[in-house]
Amino acid sequence: MSKVNPIEQQRYVFSIIIPTYNRPEKLRQCLEAISRLDYPKSRFEVIVVDDGSPAGVDTVAEAFAAQLEIRYVRQSNAGPAAARNTGSAKARGRYLAFTDDDCQPASDWLSVLQSGLDNTPDSMVGGRTVNLLADNQFAAASQLIVDIVYRFYNADPERARFFASNNMAMPAVLLTQIGGFQPAFRTSEDRELCDRWLHNGYRMIYNPEALIYHAHDLTFLEYCKQHFNYGRGARHFHAIRAARGSGTMHKEMKFHANLENWLVYPFRRVKLARAFPLAFLLIVWQVINAAGFIWESVRFNLKERADSRWIVP
Repeated sequence: MSKVNPIEQQRYVFSIIIPTYNRPEKLRQCLEAISRLDYPKSRFEVIVVDDGSPAGVDTVAEAFAAQLEIRYVRQSNAGPAAARNTGSAKARGRYLAFTDDDCQPASDWLSVLQSGLDNTPDSMVGGRTVNLLADNQFAAASQLIVDIVYRFYNADPERARFFASNNMAMPAVLLTQIGGFQPAFRTSEDRELCDRWLHNGYRMIYNPEALIYHAHDLTFLEYCKQHFNYGRGARHFHAIRAARGSGTMHKEMKFHANLENWLVYPFRRVKLARAFPLAFLLIVWQVINAAGFIWESVRFNLKERADSRWIVP
């Protein structure tokens, strides 16, 4: 990740970075919400990083040029982690705020984030995500999973341990110092970044008042594919974390073994008629996530064995 000129970096308080891929209407809704932020337009910029969309989304970004200080950057498809690094390298803000193209920030999003960042300069601040598609049971289940994860890892908001990359912000200089996102990760890049952030001695603070509204349509097959890929990403996350000595799988095993956390908890959050389908989808999540983890472990081990054949003893 290239270093940002410190003089240029102070031009704005925030740089909002949005990776996008082939979702022009979602991106338009995201930028529409950003244009309504209750925050001085002169104090933030928006960087849209097109991750190789087939037709490009430059016209969507250009439509907001009169309302926002906005820049459009296009790269060959390399995944959201690489796209966030591309945006970070172009940023001129003191703080970097990350969200996704299918998200819509609340009007006070930047103000809430800034309050936390100004008060704790060595911290990453993360907020809460709210599902906009209440009638889509698969989107609702995915959001419930995020809520469960946050409940477990961010039980102490002043010592948080995980933020999703659609709602996090940090000082640009600190993200540069630790090397940005790990571009090899297509999923779980946020888990890896948060773990490395803590490993470097920085803090994470959770503020649920920093709201992002999420609109990710899902079918059952898309839901399974999403969480299978999260399981694959988790395999690489644990491997890289073990290599740097920043943790083990013990706490994660406690999370997955906590039936109250992911099986009883849903019944307390929703009406009984909806709780049973959600509980079923949470069981599917556990199974398919584990399948993705095992799949990637087997694939990785087979590759290692194949590579070892070429090593001269």
